[in-house]
Amino acid sequence: MMRGALIVLEGCDRVGKTTQCVKLIEKIAAENGKSSLLKFPERSSLTGQLINDYLSNKLELSDRVVHLLFSANRWETEAQMKLLLKSGTNLIVDRYAFSGVAYSAAKEGMDIEWCRGPDIGLPRPDLVVFLDLDPRTAASRVGYGEERYEHRRFQEVVRENFLKLKEDNWKV
Repeated sequence: MMRGALIVLEGCDRVGKTTQCVKLIEKIAAENGKSSLLKFPERSSLTGQLINDYLSNKLELSDRVVHLLFSANRWETEAQMKLLLKSGTNLIVDRYAFSGVAYSAAKEGMDIEWCRGPDIGLPRPDLVVFLDLDPRTAASRVGYGEERYEHRRFQEVVRENFLKLKEDNWKV
Protein backbone atom coordinates (compact mmCIF):
# COMPACT_ATOMS: atom_id res chain seq x y z
CA MET A 1 0.00 0.00 0.00
CA MET A 2 1.25 3.47 -0.87
CA ARG A 3 1.76 6.04 1.84
CA GLY A 4 -0.74 8.89 1.84
CA ALA A 5 0.38 12.44 1.12
CA LEU A 6 0.69 15.06 3.86
CA ILE A 7 -0.59 18.32 2.40
CA VAL A 8 -0.61 21.44 4.57
CA LEU A 9 -2.43 24.69 3.85
CA GLU A 10 -0.90 27.70 5.57
CA GLY A 11 -1.55 31.41 5.62
CA CYS A 12 -2.60 34.32 7.73
CA ASP A 13 -6.04 34.57 9.28
CA ARG A 14 -9.09 34.68 6.99
CA VAL A 15 -7.25 33.82 3.75
CA GLY A 16 -9.48 30.82 2.94
CA LYS A 17 -7.46 27.88 4.27
CA THR A 18 -10.46 26.00 5.64
CA THR A 19 -12.48 26.55 2.46
CA GLN A 20 -9.64 25.24 0.29
CA CYS A 21 -9.04 22.27 2.59
CA VAL A 22 -12.68 21.22 2.25
CA LYS A 23 -12.52 21.60 -1.54
CA LEU A 24 -9.39 19.45 -1.67
CA ILE A 25 -11.03 16.74 0.47
CA GLU A 26 -14.05 16.79 -1.88
CA LYS A 27 -11.79 16.54 -4.96
CA ILE A 28 -9.91 13.55 -3.51
CA ALA A 29 -13.21 11.84 -2.62
CA ALA A 30 -14.55 12.46 -6.15
CA GLU A 31 -11.52 10.58 -7.47
CA ASN A 32 -12.16 7.69 -5.03
CA GLY A 33 -9.19 8.61 -2.87
CA LYS A 34 -8.94 8.39 0.89
CA SER A 35 -8.40 11.60 2.79
CA SER A 36 -8.78 13.04 6.24
CA LEU A 37 -8.88 16.65 7.41
CA LEU A 38 -6.88 17.82 10.42
CA LYS A 39 -7.18 21.35 11.78
CA PHE A 40 -4.73 22.96 14.14
CA PRO A 41 -5.20 23.87 16.79
CA GLU A 42 -7.22 20.73 17.43
CA ARG A 43 -9.52 22.36 19.98
CA SER A 44 -11.18 19.29 21.55
CA SER A 45 -8.11 18.03 23.44
CA LEU A 46 -7.04 19.40 26.81
CA THR A 47 -4.32 21.54 25.23
CA GLY A 48 -6.75 22.54 22.49
CA GLN A 49 -9.26 23.78 25.04
CA LEU A 50 -6.58 25.90 26.72
CA ILE A 51 -5.54 27.28 23.33
CA ASN A 52 -9.17 28.07 22.47
CA ASP A 53 -9.60 29.99 25.72
CA TYR A 54 -6.38 31.87 25.03
CA LEU A 55 -7.33 32.74 21.43
CA SER A 56 -10.78 33.94 22.48
CA ASN A 57 -9.19 36.16 25.16
CA LYS A 58 -10.61 34.19 28.11
CA LEU A 59 -7.15 33.21 29.38
CA GLU A 60 -3.79 34.96 29.61
CA LEU A 61 -0.55 32.97 29.20
CA SER A 62 3.05 33.91 28.49
CA ASP A 63 4.12 33.85 24.85
CA ARG A 64 6.52 30.93 25.39
CA VAL A 65 3.91 28.84 27.21
CA VAL A 66 1.39 29.47 24.44
CA HIS A 67 3.93 28.50 21.78
CA LEU A 68 4.69 25.25 23.58
CA LEU A 69 0.96 24.50 23.99
CA PHE A 70 0.43 24.88 20.25
CA SER A 71 3.36 22.53 19.63
CA ALA A 72 2.06 20.01 22.19
CA ASN A 73 -1.30 20.14 20.42
CA ARG A 74 0.37 19.04 17.18
CA TRP A 75 2.38 16.31 18.95
CA GLU A 76 -0.85 14.90 20.41
CA THR A 77 -1.87 13.87 16.89
CA GLU A 78 1.53 12.65 15.65
CA ALA A 79 0.80 8.93 16.14
CA GLN A 80 -2.63 9.27 14.48
CA MET A 81 -1.07 11.15 11.56
CA LYS A 82 1.55 8.45 11.00
CA LEU A 83 -1.06 5.69 11.12
CA LEU A 84 -3.31 7.45 8.62
CA LEU A 85 -0.44 8.19 6.26
CA LYS A 86 0.82 4.59 6.50
CA SER A 87 -2.69 3.33 5.69
CA GLY A 88 -2.69 5.29 2.43
CA THR A 89 -4.88 8.15 3.65
CA ASN A 90 -4.03 11.59 2.34
CA LEU A 91 -3.91 14.09 5.21
CA ILE A 92 -5.09 17.58 4.46
CA VAL A 93 -3.96 19.86 7.28
CA ASP A 94 -5.42 23.28 8.01
CA ARG A 95 -2.42 24.99 9.71
CA TYR A 96 0.63 23.17 11.01
CA ALA A 97 3.99 23.91 12.62
CA PHE A 98 4.73 26.78 10.23
CA SER A 99 1.81 28.71 11.68
CA GLY A 100 3.15 28.14 15.15
CA VAL A 101 6.51 29.61 14.20
CA ALA A 102 5.14 32.48 12.08
CA TYR A 103 2.70 33.64 14.74
CA SER A 104 4.92 33.22 17.78
CA ALA A 105 7.92 34.86 16.09
CA ALA A 106 5.72 37.87 15.29
CA LYS A 107 5.65 38.65 18.99
CA GLU A 108 8.27 40.90 20.53
CA GLY A 109 11.15 38.97 22.04
CA MET A 110 10.37 35.66 20.32
CA ASP A 111 13.20 34.26 18.19
CA ILE A 112 12.21 32.44 15.00
CA GLU A 113 14.84 29.72 15.53
CA TRP A 114 13.71 29.08 19.12
CA CYS A 115 10.14 28.84 17.82
CA ARG A 116 11.13 26.10 15.33
CA GLY A 117 12.62 23.85 18.02
CA PRO A 118 9.57 22.25 19.66
CA ASP A 119 8.21 20.93 16.34
CA ILE A 120 11.41 19.25 15.14
CA GLY A 121 10.55 15.61 14.46
CA LEU A 122 6.91 16.04 13.46
CA PRO A 123 6.02 14.47 10.09
CA ARG A 124 7.33 16.63 7.24
CA PRO A 125 4.71 17.72 4.72
CA ASP A 126 4.97 16.54 1.15
CA LEU A 127 3.47 19.84 0.06
CA VAL A 128 2.77 23.15 1.77
CA VAL A 129 0.34 25.47 0.01
CA PHE A 130 0.75 29.01 1.30
CA LEU A 131 -2.34 31.08 0.58
CA ASP A 132 -1.05 34.62 0.28
CA LEU A 133 -3.53 37.44 0.65
CA ASP A 134 -2.97 41.09 1.47
CA PRO A 135 -3.75 41.51 5.19
CA ARG A 136 -5.97 44.52 4.36
CA THR A 137 -8.19 42.31 2.21
CA ALA A 138 -8.29 39.60 4.88
CA ALA A 139 -9.29 42.23 7.47
CA SER A 140 -12.41 43.00 5.43
CA ARG A 141 -13.70 39.41 5.65
CA VAL A 142 -16.56 38.27 7.87
CA GLY A 143 -15.53 37.43 11.43
CA TYR A 144 -12.16 39.20 11.27
CA GLY A 145 -11.10 40.48 14.68
CA GLU A 146 -12.89 37.84 16.74
CA GLU A 147 -9.67 36.17 17.88
CA ARG A 148 -6.55 37.44 19.59
CA TYR A 149 -4.20 37.70 16.60
CA GLU A 150 -6.63 39.17 14.07
CA HIS A 151 -5.09 42.63 13.86
CA ARG A 152 -3.77 43.91 10.56
CA ARG A 153 -0.29 45.03 11.72
CA PHE A 154 0.29 41.72 13.49
CA GLN A 155 -0.90 39.79 10.44
CA GLU A 156 1.55 41.73 8.25
CA VAL A 157 4.45 40.53 10.44
CA VAL A 158 3.05 36.98 10.41
CA ARG A 159 2.93 37.07 6.60
CA GLU A 160 6.59 38.21 6.46
CA ASN A 161 7.52 35.32 8.79
CA PHE A 162 5.73 32.78 6.60
CA LEU A 163 7.73 33.98 3.61
CA LYS A 164 10.97 33.56 5.62
CA LEU A 165 9.95 29.96 6.41
CA LYS A 166 9.28 29.00 2.79
CA GLU A 167 11.02 25.75 1.81
CA ASP A 168 11.42 23.79 -1.42
CA ASN A 169 8.15 21.89 -0.87
CA TRP A 170 6.06 25.10 -0.76
CA LYS A 171 3.74 26.51 -3.41
CA VAL A 172 2.58 30.11 -2.96
